[in-house]
Amino acid sequence: MSYSSYIALIPILPLAGFVLLGLFGRKYLKNASGIIGTGLLLVAAVLALYTAYHYFFVDGKVGDQYQSITAFKFTWLSFSDNVSIDMGIVLDPISVMMLVVVTFVSLMVHIFSLGYMKGEERFSTYYAFLGLFTFSMLGLVVSGNLFQVYMFWELVGVSSYLLIGYYYDKPSAVAASKKAFIVTRFADLGFLIGILVLAYYGGTLDIGTLIQKLTQQQSAEFLAISTASLFGVSALSWGLCLVFMGGAGKSAMFPLHIWLPDAMEGPTPVSALIHAATMVVAGVYLVARLFPLFTLTQASLTVVTYVGLVSALIAAVIACTQTDIKRVLAYSTMSQIGYMMFALGVSGYGGENGLGYTASMFHLFTHAFFKSLLFLCAGAVIHLVHSNEMKDMGGLRKFMPVTNICFLIACLAIAGVPPLAGFFSKEEILLAAYNSNKLVYGEALFTSGLTAFYMFRLYFSIFWNKQKDFHHHNDHGEGTMSMKIPLIILALCSAGAGFIHFGEFVSSDGKALESQFDPVFSAAPVLFGLAGIMLAWVMYKRETAKPQKVAASLGGLYRAAYHKFYIDEVYLFFTKKIIFNLIGRPAAWIDRNVVDGLVNASANITADISAMIKGLQSGKVQAYALYFFGGIVTLAVVFLYWWK
Repeated sequence: MSYSSYIALIPILPLAGFVLLGLFGRKYLKNASGIIGTGLLLVAAVLALYTAYHYFFVDGKVGDQYQSITAFKFTWLSFSDNVSIDMGIVLDPISVMMLVVVTFVSLMVHIFSLGYMKGEERFSTYYAFLGLFTFSMLGLVVSGNLFQVYMFWELVGVSSYLLIGYYYDKPSAVAASKKAFIVTRFADLGFLIGILVLAYYGGTLDIGTLIQKLTQQQSAEFLAISTASLFGVSALSWGLCLVFMGGAGKSAMFPLHIWLPDAMEGPTPVSALIHAATMVVAGVYLVARLFPLFTLTQASLTVVTYVGLVSALIAAVIACTQTDIKRVLAYSTMSQIGYMMFALGVSGYGGENGLGYTASMFHLFTHAFFKSLLFLCAGAVIHLVHSNEMKDMGGLRKFMPVTNICFLIACLAIAGVPPLAGFFSKEEILLAAYNSNKLVYGEALFTSGLTAFYMFRLYFSIFWNKQKDFHHHNDHGEGTMSMKIPLIILALCSAGAGFIHFGEFVSSDGKALESQFDPVFSAAPVLFGLAGIMLAWVMYKRETAKPQKVAASLGGLYRAAYHKFYIDEVYLFFTKKIIFNLIGRPAAWIDRNVVDGLVNASANITADISAMIKGLQSGKVQAYALYFFGGIVTLAVVFLYWWK
């Protein structure tokens, strides 16, 4: 069976779910909406797994290198013989990997939501939105040209807006959805300009062709884009940095991260899907997709490195102070995405130089499992206690044994404790940083210790600490089997995914990359992780005054971290005081007095002229005939005069 015979079904099936449930769900299919949406995703996931098997083990490799395969393609718009926009599906190691990740995690969310969202009035609408988002993300990861990437990029933003604002009668959810949409649109403007710069000099929107042209050092396209400059920076660096701006916005990188914590206002399963495994890694995927171009200029890689590094550290510090469990996980996501970003930044291209690239993709893969598991476990907890605050939790291991074990596995994985999945991918990132930049390695190592601390701060606060009164919440316990099964499956993946020889399948140049386990190098990260766990054990396993004492001793630093370093306040000041007052108000005055004034003036002049000439309309045929013949005589005289 060829790819073309079925590959289009993978994104089309969730789209079909969106259309079917969106049109008929609320009236005819309300009770069956969850089953229909989940069934369609199950088929898509099976097809994605089959595609991965077929690509990696049957026909994806030619010689010793995995190839890019155009499985499906058609011309969407044709402007001339040489200029057209094609749509299609491109398979290569990272797109195939993302097909598996997106469909699998989406399937787990669909199954979990059968129990979590049961009884919701807009149950069918919820599953319709899930289908739209999954379709958008799948379309993004298999795109073969930049126009298609941008189109699905924006559709991902629209569908995430719908999911974040699902509870539209809740003001905070509405505000969060608008905030996410506006912030990412600002970043996407840079992305669009970057695409236009690259396409202008490269002469094509096709990603493969663009990379081929610009990576040939003597090509006319490369010489043109590398010699053209603005403020001493080449057009290539400008284009790539602007493209990265779009990725940084979608992946919630500093300073465009402010939308991510607020986006937790959506249903918790949505957080697992959008903000753990799919949407937020889109920026990482974008940089990886264009990675051969990023390696052409050190300036762009430096930007990627330090934006990722700063994001990882700042988010980890903030996560140590938050009390809302979903916000802790949100900042954890930001920190882990930062890891993936700086891993790409310190990477080279080809062979062992590309370790950072492989490590980044490996961490993206493992992170999808344990972070979605953490969010779904958090959803189960919230479902029981009806609160997001850690102060309302404690001793839940007795009420939620399955959730307790699954959450613990996910915490151990993200903390980098061997032999769980996060250990292997994080070790490769740290090794790549160590080989490239010792400063980056040192900060990343410290951040890994903070990660272990805040995750086990969360774990002990929820499942240990002082037991609260939960007798009035015990009507549903841990939830239905549909909520437990995804947790167990994701826990198994979080435990075992690290044993995959990932470098054999995904590398910067398509060739197998062998990675060797070094217990000596691993000692430092493991010790930092264990130190963070022990510190959390001492402070949060039992209810004591130690956390308050530590917070008081840190003083302003703790308050700044708790208030997210006042970055939101800076944005509000900038938007309200500067943009609104200095730009918005003058623009509004010009609109009211100049634009509207000109329109109103033209209307008044037209009315005055109409009043002046309406007297000529007497309704008498004799008068009209007189005017007609008078005009003929006048024209005749003028004609004869000029004829002479």
